[in-house]
Amino acid sequence: MLIVIWELAYKLGVDFLKVWKPYTFPSPLSVFSTLMSLIADNSIGVAVLASMKRLILGYFISLAIGTAIGLIMVRFKYLDENLNPIILGLQTLPSVCWLPFAILWYGLSESAIIFVIAIGSTFAIAMSIVSGIKNINPLYIRAAKTMGANGIKIYSNVIIPASLPSVVSGMKQGWSFAWRSLIAGEMLYATKGLGQILIVGRDLADMNQVVAVMIVIIVLGFMVDNLIFGKVEEKIRYRWGLDRT
Repeated sequence: MLIVIWELAYKLGVDFLKVWKPYTFPSPLSVFSTLMSLIADNSIGVAVLASMKRLILGYFISLAIGTAIGLIMVRFKYLDENLNPIILGLQTLPSVCWLPFAILWYGLSESAIIFVIAIGSTFAIAMSIVSGIKNINPLYIRAAKTMGANGIKIYSNVIIPASLPSVVSGMKQGWSFAWRSLIAGEMLYATKGLGQILIVGRDLADMNQVVAVMIVIIVLGFMVDNLIFGKVEEKIRYRWGLDRT
């Protein structure tokens, strides 16, 4: 239905009313044709592999750093009170703002792109850890302490499992931030990748290619969300009795 509406808008705005030019508002048929051409010459395949490699590496770095920051903030009240507003502010900062730092520190290199990806999702993951642990029912911890649990056992047996629903939601949010950071970094510098194909389409004023890459990014994001995060979130919600079905 959306494709039909898109085609009707193209026919109405380009062919009849002449409001838009064909190169500024492409039709779904031309976008599909361009997408098939990119698939045929393996441009999309190579770009997806290169982008996913950077994305996974940067995301796991942010996952490790963000988890460490979150746990430290929860453990030390002084750090939580002072770092919380700072990290909240940094979380709202667009990823492109880190590009100048990445260029100055790492130059135009792969490391700069990885840095932008990691910094773009670290703070979202850290805040999800803090929020997840803070919102645990205190009765769980009290019950564990009355049974003799303390220290590491409380974290491993109570706190971490009880905070998983919020943590997984934060991981999913961090993944979306990492995607945005990846495209921003690749549009700045990349010899291959989805961002590089996107910027080539812009330079050539080829809106068909730009929209085709956008569709690929949406499809990849949808697949990861449903096949990985969706499954994990569903199991955790079922385990904790949060699934209404």
